Amino acid sequence: MKATEAKLLEFIKKSPQFVIPIYQRSYSWSKRECRQLWDDIVRAGGDENVNAHFIGSIVYIEKGIYQVTSQSPILVIDGQQRLTTISLLIAALADKLSLLPDVNQEILEGFSPRKLRNYYLRNPEEEGEKYYKLILSKTDKESMLAIVDKTDIPRDYSFRIYENYDLFRAFLDEYSDHLDVVCRGIAKLIVVDIALSSDQDNPQLIFESMNSTGKELTQADLIRNYILMGLDIKQQSYLYEHFWRPMEIDFGQEAYTSDFDGFMRHYLTVKTGRIPRINEVYESFKEYATSMQFKNINMSMIVEDIRKFSKYFCNMTLKQEPDKDLQLAFNDIKELRVDVAYPMLLEVYNDYASGVLAKNDFVEIIRLIEAYVFRRNICSIPTNSLNKTFSTFMKLVDRMRYVESVKAHFILLPSYRRFPNDVEFGKELQTRDVYNIPRRSYWFKKIENHNRKEQVEVDQYTIEHIMPQNPNLSDEWKETIGSEWKRVQETWLHTIGNLTLTGYNSEYSDKPFIIKRDMENGFRDSPIKFNQSLRNVERWDENAIKERAMKLSDIALNVWASPKLPDDVLATYRPDSIVKSAYSINDYPYLSSTNNSFVKEVRTLFDVLHKEILAIDSVVKEEYLKLYIAFKAETNFVDVVPQAKRLRLSLNMPFAEINDPKQICKDITNLGRWGNGDVEVGFSDIKDLPYIMSLVRQSFERQMNNSTEY
Repeated sequence: MKATEAKLLEFIKKSPQFVIPIYQRSYSWSKRECRQLWDDIVRAGGDENVNAHFIGSIVYIEKGIYQVTSQSPILVIDGQQRLTTISLLIAALADKLSLLPDVNQEILEGFSPRKLRNYYLRNPEEEGEKYYKLILSKTDKESMLAIVDKTDIPRDYSFRIYENYDLFRAFLDEYSDHLDVVCRGIAKLIVVDIALSSDQDNPQLIFESMNSTGKELTQADLIRNYILMGLDIKQQSYLYEHFWRPMEIDFGQEAYTSDFDGFMRHYLTVKTGRIPRINEVYESFKEYATSMQFKNINMSMIVEDIRKFSKYFCNMTLKQEPDKDLQLAFNDIKELRVDVAYPMLLEVYNDYASGVLAKNDFVEIIRLIEAYVFRRNICSIPTNSLNKTFSTFMKLVDRMRYVESVKAHFILLPSYRRFPNDVEFGKELQTRDVYNIPRRSYWFKKIENHNRKEQVEVDQYTIEHIMPQNPNLSDEWKETIGSEWKRVQETWLHTIGNLTLTGYNSEYSDKPFIIKRDMENGFRDSPIKFNQSLRNVERWDENAIKERAMKLSDIALNVWASPKLPDDVLATYRPDSIVKSAYSINDYPYLSSTNNSFVKEVRTLFDVLHKEILAIDSVVKEEYLKLYIAFKAETNFVDVVPQAKRLRLSLNMPFAEINDPKQICKDITNLGRWGNGDVEVGFSDIKDLPYIMSLVRQSFERQMNNSTEY
């Protein structure tokens, strides 16, 4: 590695050409980064005391596998964002100066339109691609060349390239009287010129460790680099053109930046069974790729598989699904914003694409996922277990009895993960505030369009409170509702029974119900299904609201249908609820009254602790093992070791994550102990039970949360 400080313009001028390898990310600087660079240039150019302004490094491969000579292109490893942005500014500056009279165009020595273009944007004595100083990767290349050549915008242009080029033109227009300041500022820009030798340096590691002054590398950037950098040019081109580039096109410029990392997270969850944190996707991919290569699955096969699953993802999330029924179902899933469901959906889609699953069955499974998530939302069941539910769901699916086994698994989910039944869902839907829940237009749309062939665009309508929101109800409304009108309004105002859709919200205002019903364009005239049940209602009071809520909830039970299976079929899927053990409480000397070592106080402690732990959730089970008693949900979350004077508890969680204000927990990380986990705490006084249980609950809740956030 050779590192030298250099003036940016001199470095560009002496270099024959800069080439951005195909594994590099697309140009990604936003207006914010460009504005910062512009401000720095103007500040440096306007201050005589500033001799130079450092803007980062340019890292490139000097020689080695690419056989770079002094006249060969420079392969840029890091610095393309700065090079591209400066090139856009120089192009805009050359355009601006060319509008001045000929005698005034060289506003500062070396800063004429011709010199700017011939020194820093092109090689005038060369032909073909060698004519250009900077060759970007596929996404941005044509746009940059069009700017240098002053030709029309390409059909598939780079949004960022043109956005920032136009931004610099606007800056220069505003700074027309001080272009000399801009030129001096550009001339003061300094970079560190870092030349790598592939014989001695590891470009991959250097690439990973670079801290750009602009945007940090995305996980997708790192993955693409990891896949392509170590290959020869021919292999790089093949994998990029056949697999990676089509993915970039499918996602589009904006979605590729915002959604591709998320897709790779879902893909890796499918392949590994583990949910990586969003900022650890790259590291997880490297581990996965290495493990696959040990199984003789090469990088080409891995990339081809990623490409296959990316098609599924784009079909589901970017409205690229050609089948209308599937597209409608995917749109509803996306509207619910249940990203955690995509690992399961990717697997199911792969089975559908492979012919294992029929289309109608695929749609049914999507609808079950949708119903599961929405019902839990209405029933206010915490969502923190959903990630693990969906990431492990397919492990229990029998492909020979596909839909049946999916239904069975949903039905048998334990309490904290349960699929709310019709009674629970119907009751909650009737009484819950559904006006203030997120994405309320979703449930309006679903109910309104149920069994409709012609879909109603619900977003074109506004939500109407039949009984008005105004706390100062008119006398007519008070009389209609009755003496307890205030309680009725507070209880039922935002519930489903009192809500409807209308295009005439302002006309309705707080008018009495009968007027809203019978006026022109009132409830009786409305084509909206939500209003059909209002046509023959004579009095809008508490009973009317309850009755309508029951009718709408009956519809909802069909819209978000629950899975149903005959008892005898379900029984074949039901796991053994009893944890079998060769041991019992009588096998623990300090707990068994039949043993000489029995300690009554310790047994009392165990009995109260045992009762409290099992009461956490119905999913909790106990298992008596040789050396300790395990309490488990997914797996052990607390293990109890009976001792002569206390119970020793092992909490199965990292010590750094325990919230222990009293500081009674002990870090046993990497220490040999009976039980599981890095946290140890003693229980010797029954008065400490509430605090001990607060610690135990942390371990349980961490397991239920899977310690991974979406």
